[in-house]
Amino acid sequence: MDRLETEPDRYKTLPAKALLLGVVTLAGGSPASAEIAQLSIGVTSAGSPIRAAVHLEALDPSGETPRVLVVGGLDGTSQSTELASALLRGAYRYDFALSAVGNAFPDRPPVEQFPPLGPAYGGEAVEAQYLWRFAGTLAPDLVVDLRFDERPSALVAALERGAMPAAVGRIPAATLRLLGDDDESDDPLTRAERELTALAAGLPVSHARRELRSRLRRSPQEVARQLATVYGHTLENAVYIPALALIGRLKLGDLDGTVPLADVERIAQPYLEGKPSLGQRLTGSHTSGHLIFAELYERTGRQRWLEIASVAADLGFDTDGREKASMPAHNQMSDSVFMGCSILARVGRLTGEDRYFGMALRHLRFMQALDLRPDGLYRHSPLDESAWGRGNGFPALGHALALTDWPQEHPGRGEVLASFRAHMAAMARHQDVTGLWHQVVDRPESYREFTVTAMTTFAILRGLRSGWLDRETFEPVADRAWRALKLRIKSDATLVDVCRSTGKQPSLRAYFDREAILGRDDRGGAMGLLAATERAHWERER
Repeated sequence: MDRLETEPDRYKTLPAKALLLGVVTLAGGSPASAEIAQLSIGVTSAGSPIRAAVHLEALDPSGETPRVLVVGGLDGTSQSTELASALLRGAYRYDFALSAVGNAFPDRPPVEQFPPLGPAYGGEAVEAQYLWRFAGTLAPDLVVDLRFDERPSALVAALERGAMPAAVGRIPAATLRLLGDDDESDDPLTRAERELTALAAGLPVSHARRELRSRLRRSPQEVARQLATVYGHTLENAVYIPALALIGRLKLGDLDGTVPLADVERIAQPYLEGKPSLGQRLTGSHTSGHLIFAELYERTGRQRWLEIASVAADLGFDTDGREKASMPAHNQMSDSVFMGCSILARVGRLTGEDRYFGMALRHLRFMQALDLRPDGLYRHSPLDESAWGRGNGFPALGHALALTDWPQEHPGRGEVLASFRAHMAAMARHQDVTGLWHQVVDRPESYREFTVTAMTTFAILRGLRSGWLDRETFEPVADRAWRALKLRIKSDATLVDVCRSTGKQPSLRAYFDREAILGRDDRGGAMGLLAATERAHWERER
């Protein structure tokens, strides 16, 4: 990690190189220093990153130092943007943790619309949406709009009305206006430092930061219980989203006995009574949804559950029992590493038939030939090179589940294990300082996305529990990711920034613009429940 030590220099913005660094250390003539994380918080409609500089203390809501977020550029002037950077360079001197968004609208005049209208992240005010959501997830104790004009601040007005960015909690706000001051001898930087110091003196912890503190205090089992009150109670269609949520509930029951097996069997009962499990139109979601039937067979020993699970796995073979080129309904998407391999490996272990492992390996190779990039990440499909977040979460999850069931002595296991390790190493390189992964894994200007983080967290934790991954390397990655997930799961099971259902897209921009759901979401809830229960098992075992 690069570090840069520099003397304070008024009105000189951070060097261009520093905008690309993970952490910049600012130090002056005193022993104090401030470590500043340089982040992208979004991407403009024209494709430019929106930058923020975040005091590392501000990423931990549990500390006592007041947190202040200053925002420049909303007045449309270069002076406020320059002032935000100048203030940041003095961050080591302050008794509060200063973070800054220098300019949320780097490509065009600002659209001051708060709270922003429409789904995130799109519409005419996409930059405002990124700024608004970022303020909520950072949860400072005070937001300050730096202005060199007389117009009222829409951002401050919205926060003062009690609007809650990212549905986290209320955040106090103030306008620091650098016009019309009686003391003309003070330059704007001196005045801004003086006024910010006064505002931060005795600043109480914001409602938003108190909320994040409470989220962090929860154990994995507490998080799982909160999610399980909402997710994992239906199986209208035997597809992966409700199936994984039901499996997550069963895993919670293994931990604390709060989820009766009989309840999950009751929910799945219609399929025992003849309801078609593959639906009217076969999809990969249906094949992987059959994991719940395999899980029920393993827990109950009822042969009929295994027969239903095998219906999906047997799709990999023709009528003469020969392996097909791949599992059907893959649609060329990397999702199918999970959709196909996991059910094949599970049925292979439960039946003891090697042919299922041979087909799983064949399908994995088929999908990798389509979608695995030279850098170890998966493009979502051959339609575009973008490494979509969940399009990498699916291979992570698929590898981890398949390896769990793969016999140690099977000749294909070594290849699958090497593939898993290579993918996890590639993913670890792109975890950002907040602990999250992005909507497009290697594009930090894309939003930080919940499901790719939950799926990758599960995969790494399963790898640590099973001894597949190096503990010294990957345990800190898992710790950061789990902490980040807790901050984005509210006690009522609402979630922050779950990418909506996504087929293969034609361009990078299309992935940038997929809606980021704020609220309850079945897909996100299922993945969060898997990650939470896996974390609970890991903490119990280590």
